[in-house]
Amino acid sequence: MIDLRSDTVTRPGDAMRAAAADADVGDDVYGEDPTVNELERRAADVVGAEAALYVPTGTMGNQIAARVHTDRGQEALVERQSHVYKYELGGFAQHSDLQVRTYNGGANGAPTPEHVQSGFVEEDLHRAGTGLLCLENTHNVKGGVPVPADEVAAAAQAAHDLGVPVHVDGARVFNAATALDVDPADLLAPVDSVMFCLSKGLGAPVGSMLAGDAEFVGAARRIRKLLGGGMRQAGIIAAPGLEALENRDRLHVDHENATRLAEGLDALEGLSVAEPETNIVLVDTAASGSTADELLERCEREGVTGSRFGEYTVRFCTHLDVDASDVDDAVAAVERAL
Repeated sequence: MIDLRSDTVTRPGDAMRAAAADADVGDDVYGEDPTVNELERRAADVVGAEAALYVPTGTMGNQIAARVHTDRGQEALVERQSHVYKYELGGFAQHSDLQVRTYNGGANGAPTPEHVQSGFVEEDLHRAGTGLLCLENTHNVKGGVPVPADEVAAAAQAAHDLGVPVHVDGARVFNAATALDVDPADLLAPVDSVMFCLSKGLGAPVGSMLAGDAEFVGAARRIRKLLGGGMRQAGIIAAPGLEALENRDRLHVDHENATRLAEGLDALEGLSVAEPETNIVLVDTAASGSTADELLERCEREGVTGSRFGEYTVRFCTHLDVDASDVDDAVAAVERAL
């Protein structure tokens, strides 16, 4: 089976398994796990932050950030198809008592300064005000589209001018940096915090990082504990994360395979495929006469899996467990399915 449902389906290789087996460990709640401490130092350095915190999941990282940055009752300004809005179970409301105001970020999900200014609510006797601006880079639902550094900076500046902190859901931010050919630290320099996943394109079996200044991370550590994320001898799972950080340099291979996949699928009668910018390929099935569910069911019988992203939209995602030969086999399988 060629699994293209997500880049979360990768399995740890021999190096990651060996790192886990040999990890030097201690009690992380006491700050005594040397492997976790090293992962947090290196992760912070990679994104140009003062500090970082190891969290079990990206969703937890985003939720912690919202809780730290805001006061209860405030509004979070988020893109209407963003992960924090669509796929985190209303966590901003449940964990932080936040209201959500959405903006339409267009093709890449990025807010313009005008979006920020028009969505901003000033605190007064009657209104709690805007407490947070969230960005997503790359934007999953838009098709893994990267948000350029100048657009990140412009949105962040508009928010900061209004006294609003900025958090980036950067689950795939290294895909964005690779596609844009920029240093991740430069891309993230204008924002206050970022979450990135080790378990997506980087291939770790578990874990994400939340980074910001030292004061933010100190507060985040307390909220992680509150949410049940205080871990003990976590070096066993952090060690593969250190290996995963090294996989940042090979993400261009996933992007090349996504382009190869998109070109192959677009050549098939009945499918229309937008050119991918990173590792996510969105396929429009409408002209084939099949819904996304119908095509995916037939594809699975032919040995390929993908994800439904709309009634007539299928998402395929390339990753480090998929090579060019797998891509060619996947195209042939989809052709058989059609």
